Amino acid sequence: MNNNEHDILLDVKDLHTHFTSGYGKNKVTVKAVNGVSFQVKKGETFGLVGESGCGKTTLGRTIIRLYNPTSGEVVFNGKTISGKKDGELQKFLTSNIAMVFQDPIASLNPRMTVQEIIAEGLKIKGIKDEAAVQRMVEESLYRVGLLPEHATRYPHEFSGGQRQRIGIARALIVKPTMVIADEPISALDVSIQAQVINVLNDLKKEMGLTILFIAHDLSVVKYFSDTIGVMYRGRIVEMGEADKVYRNPLHPYTKSLISSIPLPNPHGEKRRVRISYDPSLYHYDAAEKLQMRPVEEGHSILCTESEYAGYLEQAKAFS
Repeated sequence: MNNNEHDILLDVKDLHTHFTSGYGKNKVTVKAVNGVSFQVKKGETFGLVGESGCGKTTLGRTIIRLYNPTSGEVVFNGKTISGKKDGELQKFLTSNIAMVFQDPIASLNPRMTVQEIIAEGLKIKGIKDEAAVQRMVEESLYRVGLLPEHATRYPHEFSGGQRQRIGIARALIVKPTMVIADEPISALDVSIQAQVINVLNDLKKEMGLTILFIAHDLSVVKYFSDTIGVMYRGRIVEMGEADKVYRNPLHPYTKSLISSIPLPNPHGEKRRVRISYDPSLYHYDAAEKLQMRPVEEGHSILCTESEYAGYLEQAKAFS
């Protein structure tokens, strides 16, 4: 993608996050994130989609430094945040990047009131004025559709959707530049999912937020995102503008994901053809290099040189 350097907020370059277990001959290395590169522009929503276990949550947690990267580089607003983690870097991350976690129950401390949970980020930033903290907590609750009196309650007194709103309020109270939303609606009922998505959409417009939205539901990601990255086994296999990826999927795995989306029309649902993706059918020679290659403006795919011509033809035929 031809992005102006000044428009780029997050630049991830060949990022690897590996985990090891066991010792000696029993040592096993899991390549959760295996060479991921992408850029997120200021004010953009970048949707990262893929099946459970593909590495998307690990990627988000590596960016915010809950996990340390094995190799690669992450640059946020011109500052490298993938190096040694010290107090200065932690303060920078806390002030600029916030995370909304997947589980609205496990991510909230049951022994803390909503006031204490939301105000935690302010304490880390060094804000000690109790009146100012109280005012900012109330404003944050209003933003997500909750009331000031909710501040004295505990997480177990709320529904799943309300808990997720509390998680969003906690993330936004420090006024971050970017929010990493890690499957924020997957644990919620469908009707509540729409409410949470609408809250995020409104806050994005109001606060000018940049959002990295992680999910496994491609239909939700398409609705909410400007750009989509499809992730499989630790790598992004297809990336581009949301409409282009959704209307003209090229990678077999992306086609499989889209074909699995249920249709609201029962007649259309009966005719829906499910496409299965079998990775064993795609064998690559050791000399063949897999890399992201552009197939049209705003649309690229992970492939080898020998596959590239075929994908170019597919993209040309569709346009």
